[in-house]
Amino acid sequence: MIKYLLQKEFLQIRRNSFMPKIIFIFPIMVMCVMPWVMNQEVKNIRVDVVDIDHTTHSQQLVHQIEASNYFIFNGQKATYQEAMKDIETSMADIILEILPPEGRSVARNRDGQYLIAANAVNGTKGSIGSAYLSQIVSSNLSPLTSHLSPLTLYNKHQDYKVFMIPALMGILMMMLCGFLPALNIVGEKEKGTIEQINVTPVSKWSFILAKLIPYWIIGLVVLTLCLVLSWFVYGITCQGPLLLVYLLAILLALFFSSFGLIVSNYSDTMQQAMLVMWFFVVCLMLLSGLFTPVRSMPDWAYLTTYINPMHYFADAIRTVFVRGGGFLAIAHQVLALTIIASLMSVWAVQSYKKNS
Repeated sequence: MIKYLLQKEFLQIRRNSFMPKIIFIFPIMVMCVMPWVMNQEVKNIRVDVVDIDHTTHSQQLVHQIEASNYFIFNGQKATYQEAMKDIETSMADIILEILPPEGRSVARNRDGQYLIAANAVNGTKGSIGSAYLSQIVSSNLSPLTSHLSPLTLYNKHQDYKVFMIPALMGILMMMLCGFLPALNIVGEKEKGTIEQINVTPVSKWSFILAKLIPYWIIGLVVLTLCLVLSWFVYGITCQGPLLLVYLLAILLALFFSSFGLIVSNYSDTMQQAMLVMWFFVVCLMLLSGLFTPVRSMPDWAYLTTYINPMHYFADAIRTVFVRGGGFLAIAHQVLALTIIASLMSVWAVQSYKKNS
């Protein structure tokens, strides 16, 4: 029986003129565009310099700032107050005041040779820009820093794409294996065709498996496409076993497809299902550590990561894809994903009401 139901599902997908296109165009666009724009590097920071020292050393520092790819040099200002006017009018982001060795800050009356004042309206830009500028100043202060060589593990070039590509794979699996099955079932509710299934002797498990298996297959095909694009476009390959990547993707697909079914079982229209899915998906993404470290969250928000499958997936796939970890390194995440996905699949089947 399930064989014929699967044939029906694949025929419906193939006859839909829009669905096959979006299934392949969407991941290609995500993998080719998003790693370039989803970047937390801060560049084009506008800097005003107030050079009170007027020495050769201070001018070398100014030229080093000019040559940096992270800064836009606004020029030198005569006083700190003049530079502050640029900050207040958003013409500058950071002020660097260079003082004589025994001088005092004209603006803040504080001891020190350098004063870095950053516009922190945008906290990320202000803090990271100050850190960049502090590194340049520190390298000029002490000649000993030239003998220091940092050791960067795993992501040696500190390329943000290496960090984001595994996250994008999870987002694609979530969208394809979560949204599409949910909208498929609700769409049949709106058309009234699901009533024809409800009066047949097809069991609930057979019906739900027939709805989910095509999208699981599509999800794995898309994952393979993402791995090929990651290698072909960016030269980034998986450092660990690929089988573990597929195992994590299958468990994530099982969770989101089950979750999509639960939403569709309690929804009457596609609009309702779409809004409910989007509400939970956004929360799961933002609280998972896909974009920012979970340890930066408040304690009450961090507790939600214990039941968030996206958190376990993101942690595990980066362990395998970036750090080259094996199964023992992700056994905890695999076990958690298996338990959560199994509970959701049971709930999905039990919540489906079939009129026999």
